[in-house]
Amino acid sequence: MIRIARADDAQAIHAIYAPTVTDTAITFETEWPGVEAMRQRILARLQHYPWLAWEEQGQVLAYAYATRFRERAAYDWIAETSIYVHADARRRGIARRLYAVLLDVMRLQGINQAVGVITLPGEISVALHEALGFESAGIWRSAGYKLQRWWDVGVWQKALQPAAHPPTPVTPFARMTDSNDLHELLRTPAS
Repeated sequence: MIRIARADDAQAIHAIYAPTVTDTAITFETEWPGVEAMRQRILARLQHYPWLAWEEQGQVLAYAYATRFRERAAYDWIAETSIYVHADARRRGIARRLYAVLLDVMRLQGINQAVGVITLPGEISVALHEALGFESAGIWRSAGYKLQRWWDVGVWQKALQPAAHPPTPVTPFARMTDSNDLHELLRTPAS
């Protein structure tokens, strides 16, 4: 089932995220944030952007969220996306289905563009983004130093809907949680 993440998902979400912090360059975070910090991230992000969880038999197996791309107000209609899947749940199509729902929710909010930032080579992440219609928008060379080396970062971008002129304000996610349209999107079959 796909649902809105909750504060009490912090432990499960932290467990999914922690190995990417310690063992990979998928994220440039270098120290575990801790469960309480993850709880605060979830609560803070849900005020403005979606944070979704994939749950099976009471266990969170994946999560995806959007976040502010840049601080300037002119960037309000573009958001950066992230997705993480538990190691035991990969290669089942969960990422693709969860990410697609996240993009639909962002579109419903009025967000026009999604941006995925990928540590290269990142073949699996690149393939996922391109399968969902993202296009390469450039590379930041030697953008981050982690695990004793420099990493390039690729940027993938997807138009979610045409940009209106003038644009209407993006609806904060917290104002959408009772929306029938949102709940219809979340009912997307998980299998």
